[in-house]
Amino acid sequence: MTKDFTDKPWPAWKTTINKVIFGSDTPAGKHFDIILMIFISLSVLVVFLDSTDKIHESYGNLLYIVEWFFTIVFTIEYILRIISTRKPMTYIFSFYGMIDLLSVLPTYLSLVMTGGQFLIVIRILRLLRIFRVLKLGRYLRASSYLMIAVRNSRHKIAVFLWFIIIIVVIMGAIMYLVEGPENGFMNIPESIYWAIVTLTTVGYGDISPHTGLGKIIASVIMIIGYGVLAVPTGIFAAEMAMSRESSGKKCKHCDNCHNESDAAYCKICGKSLNPLHD
Repeated sequence: MTKDFTDKPWPAWKTTINKVIFGSDTPAGKHFDIILMIFISLSVLVVFLDSTDKIHESYGNLLYIVEWFFTIVFTIEYILRIISTRKPMTYIFSFYGMIDLLSVLPTYLSLVMTGGQFLIVIRILRLLRIFRVLKLGRYLRASSYLMIAVRNSRHKIAVFLWFIIIIVVIMGAIMYLVEGPENGFMNIPESIYWAIVTLTTVGYGDISPHTGLGKIIASVIMIIGYGVLAVPTGIFAAEMAMSRESSGKKCKHCDNCHNESDAAYCKICGKSLNPLHD
């Protein structure tokens, strides 16, 4: 019977590297992760700056050198992660392993592909490790309230969105009839586009009414737009409150028939589950 590789003696230096790179419970591990996140943020910033023509013309060579510095650092880090884990293939094909690999490939691809370095923005996904470093994982449980609220309010929001679609179609058609092509409303689809932009209070200004009646209709749509922002917020807030209230209910234990329920009385024997009623 062959001995599993996990039973083989593991070098102390690999254990130390593993604790620093993969762990955040030690001061060294936490400092490593914080420095890594700073490097990730700076490398993404370099890509953003390099995509600006004026900055590229003035500091293109410097940014190129800085980017290669970060790429070499991340490459060394990726190699250390592989050699310091007992199951390297598990890490390589894990979510973070794939992200770590994709974060260093673009710079090397830029040697054979024009513009490949701009894919480095993938590195920003590595900042997800902040949940592990700052111990934010326990707060992810609160996201369940959001998911429950979205699921419970999906029908109400769908009806509301369908109502909004009907409004913008009707208003767009009316504005096409009132304003016409001579005032920029060339056709009904463009008029509907204007109605959507106006209703959502974005107001690009590329199309605007010129007639008195058109301005009155536009004013009505703008006022409706403020109400539109409040309706889905109220629906979602109500569902959030209900999900929190329902999750806050704890099941009580009936001493008579040993049934558990979140009601005031046991549904099996009718005994009060409130100690004050006993």
